[in-house]
Amino acid sequence: MANPATSMPPGFRFHPTDEELILHYLRRRAASLPCPVSIIAEVDIYKFDPWELPG
Repeated sequence: MANPATSMPPGFRFHPTDEELILHYLRRRAASLPCPVSIIAEVDIYKFDPWELPG
């Protein structure tokens, strides 16, 4: 995954609507297609205790 800090301009705020998440991320994810921007980190939650999850 690319580092979002290097691909986004300073001051960029990631705050998508529910519709944007479904149309631009979840639909592509379900179809095994790449996302336009790798801003959502993928974490194997089973490798961490809840208090150790990256925030």
